[in-house]
Amino acid sequence: MSIEPVSLEVIRNALTAIAEEMSMVVMRAARSPLLREAGDHSSALTDAEGFLVAQGADVPVHLGVLSFTVREFLRRVPADRLEPGDVWIVNLPEIGGNHLPDVKLIRPIFRDGEIYAFAVSLAHWADVGGAMPGSYFAAARDAWQEGLRLPPTRLVVAERFDAEKLDLILANVRGPEERKGDILAQVAATTVAGRRLDELAAKHGVAWMKEAMQAIHARAERQMAEAIRAIPNGVYSGEDWMDDDGHGGAPVPIRVTVTIQDDTATFDFSESADAVPGPINTTKFIAGAAVFYVMKALYGPDIQPSGGCYRPLTVVTRPGSIVDAAYDRPVVGGNHETCQRLADAIFRAFEPIAARELSGGGPTTAGLLIFGTRTDAGWSTFYEVHPGGEGARFDRDGMASTRVHLANVMNTPAEVIESEYPITVEFQRLRAGSGGNGRHKGGEGIARGYRMRGDETALTTMFERAVVPPYGIDGGEPGATFRATLHREHGEKIQLRGKQNIQIARGDLVVVESSGGGGHGHPSGEGR
Repeated sequence: MSIEPVSLEVIRNALTAIAEEMSMVVMRAARSPLLREAGDHSSALTDAEGFLVAQGADVPVHLGVLSFTVREFLRRVPADRLEPGDVWIVNLPEIGGNHLPDVKLIRPIFRDGEIYAFAVSLAHWADVGGAMPGSYFAAARDAWQEGLRLPPTRLVVAERFDAEKLDLILANVRGPEERKGDILAQVAATTVAGRRLDELAAKHGVAWMKEAMQAIHARAERQMAEAIRAIPNGVYSGEDWMDDDGHGGAPVPIRVTVTIQDDTATFDFSESADAVPGPINTTKFIAGAAVFYVMKALYGPDIQPSGGCYRPLTVVTRPGSIVDAAYDRPVVGGNHETCQRLADAIFRAFEPIAARELSGGGPTTAGLLIFGTRTDAGWSTFYEVHPGGEGARFDRDGMASTRVHLANVMNTPAEVIESEYPITVEFQRLRAGSGGNGRHKGGEGIARGYRMRGDETALTTMFERAVVPPYGIDGGEPGATFRATLHREHGEKIQLRGKQNIQIARGDLVVVESSGGGGHGHPSGEGR
């Protein structure tokens, strides 16, 4: 059997449409604003072996990790243990994951007693327990301080919830009713995926579906190999720096050596720093996600994301490093902070041969604030990320107030914040003058002010680019650093650290000023 090109394109788009429909189901059915407003979730389909075949238009760091999740899941749970109507839940970073709040629900898809696909819904839960509301504990020194750790667990059996397991999960998280609503949305998404895949299988047959998935892998492998061949053979090195070790120490290096040899590429992160005490360590799966993101963004924008994309790529990490930390290390911030520094290091490695294709440094941080307030109805957890200025390019200024690299999460509208949380958004505006100077200037960040209406709120910060600014390129100047300030109602002014937990009170004002983008080219006009 062979799949001719037109049929392959039809099935490829059909699978992608199913993944995108999954994400729409989550966004329309979820209970938490983090999912239904900000869109902090992703969807994917894999083949029977767990290799990615389709994904939604979601969050790149999620999707990169989902390339590994089912394969690692199957190492723990053999396929012969799976049954029709199962939905399994898992959030362990060491099982093809990133951090505990990103909870994956996995449904095996059967036909005639055979698994031919998996549907996976990843959603960032606003709380998974742990020491602080929102499950970001800046002082964490081990993984158990960060929240509930879920190994592969069969949550739905024959399309019915296992009530005892669900109760166990909900008893260990804040906002259990909101978490339950989000779980139901994720299960619904996998149910829709199963239905749509069954429609395809009924029309074409399972054998044809499996052949088509293998053809998708083969095509993506060819595309990635062609993209690598366009890069001059050689060895390229790049580095960037985390602001600190997660607990306020000195900046921490992220280093990569890229070796291009004909149609293969090796990315070696072994020279990156050792694992750190704070919660900015990450997993080797995040490293793989960063590599694929850079290659697709810079050299292969038309490559279909799939398991085949990774075949020409080799990712090397050193166990025990910040890029491949032991399972007991805290990692919650590594998901969206360290992953972006991995991408920056790779982009910097390619700078000598691709300066005209690259932007200056941008807002490569989530810029995260979490407000946790105890109300009469229970815990209210508001999780918000903040955009910044895009780095300038060789032919234009950077855009203001945007997200770059592995982020694709929207902000929460002020109207939603004020209606659902005891918080008033006092102002939101561009941060004038925050973009780096250059032949072309970096984009401007934003300034946003949050006034507390609750009596007692736990505030968590988790952001980077407060010490090491977004870099300029080809002689451009760096952008302004990220800044967050607490204005106490009685007049005290406190500069907040990038990783911090602090109690704030009614009337306090928290002001976020996000980083500006780096400039491109020397301000005098000299340079490439």
